[in-house]
Amino acid sequence: MLQIFCPHCGELRAEEEFHAAGQAHIPRPLDPNACTDQEWGDYLFFRDNPRGLHHELWIHAAGCRQYFNATRDTISYEIFETYKIGEKPSVTAKPKAAAPGEQA
Repeated sequence: MLQIFCPHCGELRAEEEFHAAGQAHIPRPLDPNACTDQEWGDYLFFRDNPRGLHHELWIHAAGCRQYFNATRDTISYEIFETYKIGEKPSVTAKPKAAAPGEQA
């Protein structure tokens, strides 16, 4: 089971208290009425689904009920950081593993 840090509560909590809510950092169109049907459909329905590092929106559903962002590796499921909505991620590339005999 994962332990996830809630940036609002300030505690590590059990994974069961949280739900993933999709891709993070998706800007809403400034003037939705000016969007074509294609542009509006792309905004509503199409999301990145990368293999590797991904910024996601999560909610602490069984706790403070606040949304936050997480940077997670979709291959290993490792969460590198959590941060509040409106903040920028500090992890933008997967940290490199130390070579044998090297210190990380």
